[in-house]
Amino acid sequence: MLYHLYELNQAALTPARAAADAYRLLFRNPLNPAAYTPLGRSAAAVLELFERTTRRYRKPAWGIDETVVSDRKVAVRERTVISKPFCNLVHFERDVSAWRRHRDPKLLIVAPLAGHYPTLLRGTVRDLLPDHEVYVTEWQDARFVPRAAGPFDLDAYIDYIIDFVRFFRGNVHVMAVCQPTVPVFAAVSLMEGMNDPAVPRSMILMAGPIDARENPTAVNEFAKGRSLNWFRHNVITQVPWPYPGMMRLVYPGFLQLSGFMGMNFDRHVTAHRELFHNLVRGDGDSADKHREFYDEFLAVMDLTAEYYLQTIETVFLEHKLPRGIMVHRNTLVDPGKIQRVGLMTVEGEKDDISGLGQTYAAQILSRSLAPSMREHYVQPGVGHYGVFNGSRFRAEIAPRIRGFIKVHQRRRGIFARAFGRAA
Repeated sequence: MLYHLYELNQAALTPARAAADAYRLLFRNPLNPAAYTPLGRSAAAVLELFERTTRRYRKPAWGIDETVVSDRKVAVRERTVISKPFCNLVHFERDVSAWRRHRDPKLLIVAPLAGHYPTLLRGTVRDLLPDHEVYVTEWQDARFVPRAAGPFDLDAYIDYIIDFVRFFRGNVHVMAVCQPTVPVFAAVSLMEGMNDPAVPRSMILMAGPIDARENPTAVNEFAKGRSLNWFRHNVITQVPWPYPGMMRLVYPGFLQLSGFMGMNFDRHVTAHRELFHNLVRGDGDSADKHREFYDEFLAVMDLTAEYYLQTIETVFLEHKLPRGIMVHRNTLVDPGKIQRVGLMTVEGEKDDISGLGQTYAAQILSRSLAPSMREHYVQPGVGHYGVFNGSRFRAEIAPRIRGFIKVHQRRRGIFARAFGRAA
């Protein structure tokens, strides 16, 4: 019923939104004398704010058409190399020589499945493309996945990660941002436990809740203060007609968005107030920056109920991974088995979503990993998003990631020659 009420509200607002957009264009038309008056500019600004705050934002495009390789601009195209019901593996294929493509390390970026679309990592991908063959997990919005595709839970998520890693036959580095640090860490642990020859050369875990008991944030406290049944009865609903996923149980994106907005409500109100003033003043550059950020931030997707509830239970309520009791399809997840995969953990000093120490916990759990295979870095002065996006990531974190990958690209090659394995 909750989802149906939301859709009814969206439908009811559609005529008003269309009218607001039409009048906004009227007040901004250069042939309209009112467009040059404070009253006309104010009216256009109010109408744009109404339209933007009531709009449903669709999946953004990646918009990465080129990159710079060795001081030369080269074209980039998206190519799906693996297609599964709930996720596609997308390769950002650079127009470079076969030699360069073979030489540069392959990097699998596992995007978060936590409400936002994978395009939230657009800046991350763009900054790492010049030196890597980048692949990204493009998770699908659950409301568009028919029920015939079956369920998708945390166990299935881990299965997907293992399948994607095996696709590269050991010649890949894996980077997990925020939410997927847990399933990626679990997947690598399971592969090491099976002595799988396709384990990645290294994994980089960034700003994720490996152990949510460490330095708990407001997100952790909110989850801890409620039972699993509370989440099941209060935030799970059915996808309505006419979506392909009709009748699938989901945690809807609009509820996740309300949580995101509520965490920093004053900041979002201030940002929209500034947008109004910028539009009235005619400050197009500042208004464009606002639009670019919120077009991404307000675009959300639904998560399957079974995945959401299992994640809440495993990661935030029972803390099964750090307690050594996490099980994947009747197999214990034991990070102590990790020996061949380099581990880098990255945290932000001011992270208010995954507190300091939560990602570092992976270093403690990987008790069999040699010191030379480890690296931990805390970025001063950045919050959660600054760990994987923005100027500080570009200038200070990305170079460290490149260096770590370079070391372990070379190390696995030496290891493979010594033991007669394919690198």
